[in-house]
Order: sequence, then C-alpha cells, then structure tokens
Amino acid sequence: MKKTNLTASALFVALSLCLSANAQTSANYVAKKGELSESELQRWSHLDLAKDSIPGMSVDKAYAELLKGKKGVKVIVGVVDSGVDIDHEDLKSVVWTNKKEIPGNGIDDDKNGFIDDIHGWNFLGDAVHETLEMTRIIKKGDDGSETYKRALAAYNEKNDKALKDKQQVDFLIAVDKAIQKHLNKENYTVADLNGISTTDPDLSKSKMIMTRILSNAGPGFRSELEDYNKYVYDQLNYNLNKEFDGRKILGDNPEDITKTKYGNNVVYGPDKEEALHGTHVAGIIAQVRGNNIGGDGVADNVAIMAVRAVPDGDEYDKDIALAIRYAVDNGAKVINGSFGKSYSPHKQWVYDAIKYAEKKDVLFVHAAGNDGENIDLSENSSYPNDSDDNKKEFASNVLTVGALNNHYGEGVIAEFSNYGNFNVDVFAPGDQIYATIPNNKYKYLQGTSMAAPNAAGVAALIRSYYPKLKAYQVKQILMESGTPLPAEVDLGESQDPNQKPVPVASAKSSKSAKMVNAYNALLMAEKMSKK
Repeated sequence: MKKTNLTASALFVALSLCLSANAQTSANYVAKKGELSESELQRWSHLDLAKDSIPGMSVDKAYAELLKGKKGVKVIVGVVDSGVDIDHEDLKSVVWTNKKEIPGNGIDDDKNGFIDDIHGWNFLGDAVHETLEMTRIIKKGDDGSETYKRALAAYNEKNDKALKDKQQVDFLIAVDKAIQKHLNKENYTVADLNGISTTDPDLSKSKMIMTRILSNAGPGFRSELEDYNKYVYDQLNYNLNKEFDGRKILGDNPEDITKTKYGNNVVYGPDKEEALHGTHVAGIIAQVRGNNIGGDGVADNVAIMAVRAVPDGDEYDKDIALAIRYAVDNGAKVINGSFGKSYSPHKQWVYDAIKYAEKKDVLFVHAAGNDGENIDLSENSSYPNDSDDNKKEFASNVLTVGALNNHYGEGVIAEFSNYGNFNVDVFAPGDQIYATIPNNKYKYLQGTSMAAPNAAGVAALIRSYYPKLKAYQVKQILMESGTPLPAEVDLGESQDPNQKPVPVASAKSSKSAKMVNAYNALLMAEKMSKK
C-alpha cells in the first residue's frame, strides 16, 4: 500500500462508467442535510455532532469548555512518514528540536549514533521511490511458499490494473489537451465547453467527456488528473517494476537489522514536494491553532519529531522498526504511523520495536488501511498490527484507526476504510481533511492516513493535560469514550456502483464501534487520573 493515502484515481474511475453528562446515544443525533460550507469543510473534524450535525471529534468544544485556562506539558509526537517540511509557515514553530545536539558541527553530540539529528532523522537518505513488498517477494523467485503464490497473484492483478489505468489517464490527458488546443487556453470552464460547436467526432467526444469531468470535479480537476497520472506512473515505473532498486542510492542492506546507522538528518528528504504525505499528517496533529492561516491542529502543546522512513512505495520493515525505536529513545510519547502493507517479511523486527515502545510507555497510532476490506481475515492482513493470530494482542499500546467521512448516518464510515471487529479499534475523521503540504501550501487529502493523526492528536491532548496516564490507558480512553456509531453502518465499497451496500451491525466495524471524541476523552481522562 502506498502510505495508505488515497489517490485521485477513484474520481476518474467513477467518471468512466455514557461517559459524561453530555454523552448521547446514536439515536439522538441528527445528520446535517446538504453539502458542508467551505468553512465547515476546512475544520469539520473539529466540530461536534450534537451541535453541528457533523461527525467531528468535538475538538473545538473541548478547548472552549474543558481546556480554557489550563496548562499542559509539552508532548513529543513522532511522525514516522515520508518526511515533514519543517520550514512550513504553519509548522515550523511546533517542530521538535534536539537540544542535546549542536547544529551543523558534524559531531554526534548526544552520542545516540545519529550526527546532527536536530529535528529527527531520515532513514531513507536520498531515496524517494520504492517497490512494493509483493514486487520484492516475487523478484526473489519462487520458493514454493504460499506467501510467494499469494504475492504473485496480487502482483499480476495490480499490474494489470495499473496498465489499464495508464490507458485511461493517457486518454484523459490527451482529451484535455485537445480541448485546450481548440479553445487556445489552458484553463477553461463548462461554459467554454458548451460554446464549442463542431462536426469533428473526436472533438465532440472530448467535449462530452470534459463536460462530465468538469461538472463533477470542478475547476480543480487538472490537479486531480495530475495526481492520478503521477500515481499510475509511479506504480509502473517504481512500485511494480521488478528491475527497479530504490535502495541502491541509500547503500544499506534492508535484510541486516544489525546495521542501524544510515541515512541523514534532512527530514524532508531530497525533494520537499515528496514529503507531502508526512507534512499533511503533521499538520493534522499540530498546525498552529488560531493563527488565521491554513487549518488548525488538534493538539496545542506538542512538538513534531520527523522520522522519515516511508518511501513512495512500500516501507522496509527494518526502517520502520528503527524509526519507532528512534522516536521512543528521543522522547516521543505518541507515534503516528500512517503507512501499511500486505506483506511483512521481517514483521518480528517491527513487533519487537512496538513492544519496546510499550515498555517505554509510548502509544503507537496506526492507520487501518484504504482497501475497504475486513482486515480480520488473514488474506487481508495490514502490517504492522498488534496480533499475529487475530486472537490475542501482543502489546497494549497500539491503536488502529479507521476513517470516517463528514456525513453522519449508515454511510459515515468512509467506503475506502478497512474495518474489522478485532484489528480495528476505533474510527476518526479521514475524508476531505484540510492540512499543510510542503512549501507553505494546504490541501484536502483523504485516507486512514488522515484518520490516524486525528486520533493521535487527541491522544497527545490527553498526554499533555493528564501526563500521569499510561499509554494503554490513553488507548482505552480513546476507544471507550468515543461517540457511538449508528446502530448499522455500511462497510467497504460495493462491487456494483449501482447497488447500495447492505448495512450491518456497527459492532462488526471495529472493537469499540465508536468514533473518537476529544471532549468525552478529556472528561474520562479527568476521572481516570483521579483514581
């Protein structure tokens, strides 16, 4: 999986065819009718279901009614991701600084093995693109294992789809260029399209297609198309390319966990634009509140530690294991992991790192994944997880988060979100989330990649204002204090776009069948801290 972030492809595929006195049961809620306004959309994850009819996390209510006048302690949040633009206008004041290091002297002042790790560490060095784990498995050759057979079948299916997607995106780009050439303008509107009168059948077809796209996607369609194009070509050129070796530039052996000192201190990597995913995740957690630029982060007293370990492709188990250990050793109390994959050859290395974090009282918040599947089923495994048998968790500090959209009701769980009443713990906002991206820009993104940092932000709030609570207690609070899901919900994406999914009991969605609620969580934390 590609950093568990969705691409624009879904848009174009579619075109081709009781914890507090204030707690309420799901029956009391009324869903907002119609579309959200721009101001509502930009901060919907902070709104309150009872007050605003939008299934946010009641963050604004928590600040207004529970945190006003209170002081918390600074909490370090490790963002293990594609890198973070630490110079961003809405993030630079909340970036973690290693005070034990003297910047730029080329000396490992704190003797932790990482030279000049001022704001975190980059375990990928100058590497950007990578293959998928299934590509690596089949590249090694047929060893007769079930894993190889499953990886080969999955690879062939994914490669076939990528080739079809390439045809589609190439066609759409050609259609767009044909319209641009005819109108002699790069940017055009539906009105411009309506004004085209032609007997050319190709141009007429292009007009019809672009009218549909513009009517559905709006003026931002070209940005979506560019994202889709990049996603498709990255898959074919890197992720699924058996001849590509993204690790070569790093000079590290991912099969040797004993060699731990590699990479560099440039935490956004060689190209800031490629740190988009991690920068967005960091913004959801901690972009400065109330400064009237961009959006607002969930937590107001945190420091973001950037740990770059997730490439454009599947992460290596070694990098993830060492990234978790780095964040733990340097003081993180919450770690966000918005990444995941279906195969994990060295999963024990990551399991050991998770247990190390547990021993050091660090909460690991993980995205459930974007395949719209039940990850309780072994064939749909999403790594890393906290159970190797779907019967018992081996660690108490892992919170796995599914994604919500912004309309309450049976369809409130985003159709792309993975689910499972054992392996998914809770849900949080993950659709159309507005946050920072590199070079002082902002963007809406969607995925369980966005749901995890929303939950991690609430976890950081709890750890800031109730620092005596342990990681496992914070996990318990986030699960037990949440707003109940509707009694029945839609899970996954219907195979037939013309047929509505059949709702099922919300208990099948996750272990808690709840949505993260910051207000309720802080009330419960207050009670628990007094015990």
